Amino acid sequence: MARPPEMPASASPGYAGTGRIDELRAAEYPHLDQDGQVYLDYAGAGVAARAQIEAHHRRLTAGLYSNPHSENPTSVAAGSLVESARRAVLAFFHADPERYAVVFTANATGACRLVGEAYRFARSRPLVLTSDNHNSVNGIREYARTAGAPTRYVPVRGAELRVDQSDVESALVGQHIGSWRRRAGGLFAFPAQSNFSGVQHPLEWVGLAQRHGYDVLLDAAAYVPTNRLDLSSVEPEFVCLSWYKLFGYPTGTGALIARRDALARLRRPWFAGGTIRAVSVQGDWHEPMDDETAFEDGTLNFLSIPDVEFGLRWVDSIGVDLIHTRVDALTGWLLERLTALRHHTGEPLVRVYGPATNDRRGATISFNFLHPDGTVVDERLVAAESTAAGLSLRTGCFCNPGAGEGAFGITKWRLARTLMRNIRTVDEYLDVIRVPTGGAIRVSFGLASNAADAERFLAFAEETYLDRDRSEELALPPRLRC
Repeated sequence: MARPPEMPASASPGYAGTGRIDELRAAEYPHLDQDGQVYLDYAGAGVAARAQIEAHHRRLTAGLYSNPHSENPTSVAAGSLVESARRAVLAFFHADPERYAVVFTANATGACRLVGEAYRFARSRPLVLTSDNHNSVNGIREYARTAGAPTRYVPVRGAELRVDQSDVESALVGQHIGSWRRRAGGLFAFPAQSNFSGVQHPLEWVGLAQRHGYDVLLDAAAYVPTNRLDLSSVEPEFVCLSWYKLFGYPTGTGALIARRDALARLRRPWFAGGTIRAVSVQGDWHEPMDDETAFEDGTLNFLSIPDVEFGLRWVDSIGVDLIHTRVDALTGWLLERLTALRHHTGEPLVRVYGPATNDRRGATISFNFLHPDGTVVDERLVAAESTAAGLSLRTGCFCNPGAGEGAFGITKWRLARTLMRNIRTVDEYLDVIRVPTGGAIRVSFGLASNAADAERFLAFAEETYLDRDRSEELALPPRLRC
């Protein structure tokens, strides 16, 4: 029986008012439409506009810049551009320069490591994490462990993989009853938006944790490319992000936006060039800088950091709210169409991990395709076939094991089984914990996404996996990593 024609994504509510993005795509992102490619991995990296690359070229060919750690003209020129970029970052996020500082890092991971290594964890100052953190945040637990501090995870619950606020409060209080223990606080880290499920956690948790005496590390890497973050109304101690996630270029540059009072409480376990005011080898002492440069490692990426300021102006000129409206419309449309598809057996074509609607979620959709009998299509097969079809999407666990464990129902009891085995490969691990596949599929929209992208993916999904016989599947290579 012929299927009724699909309503085009461009007809979804809100989309019609975002036509300016289509004009920008034609003028500034023509590479997105070359060779029949479809880019659907904005959660992995944004896409650079032609104007960004041209601005970089003009700057480097019109001036001369050198290491900012000097006083010569080319050094001063580079340093002034770096400081201008700091001011632009604070202005973009409405952060008061008297209260906040910008520490440039290699990426969001570098920002998380900086906090983890310098935070004063102790037995009475624990680390509290939501279970759906990126591994760059999960890794902070190793610093807490070294300091003898407990680490407490707040679980994700239900099919939507959300975190209950009551669980957050319980984890913040812990098992301590004495009020002096509660006041001791610690570090609470959570993503504004999960890079796995797209769930957007309440930013009000920042104030909740602070009332319990905690410092807050907000992972904004997945959130800020399509959502507005106002640090004049929400004031976490630490915010980590990567600029290529926002606007594609430059790579190798991220930031820690930190409250100055919180920076003053950090104690770095080492020092490097550019981070100290004075140092002696024979005297065995050093005096760190008394500003944000004390937390930057050696020579900054001074030829690329000015591109951050241009990128922020570029996004501002388009409008974060306009970008949000566009990706929200595309996400809602694709979710509705995907979840409506059924095999001839009545089984759904996809299993979505996270919210099935636009309610409190971002433009990231994680799911698995299902066979007509309800079993999961191996994500390695989807990776190979989507690549052959010219689709750039993400497969795997997305460096977010907690959300993956919640999505696949992996319990502590199942994980305990691995301790009794000599496991050497990812496939052996998956076999022991009895999960049907090694990961999910992730489609994500961003600044330059359009209706044709969503429609191409939906057509691929329907034509490739609807009513497909399992015997058609190919032999697959072993999994080398999560």
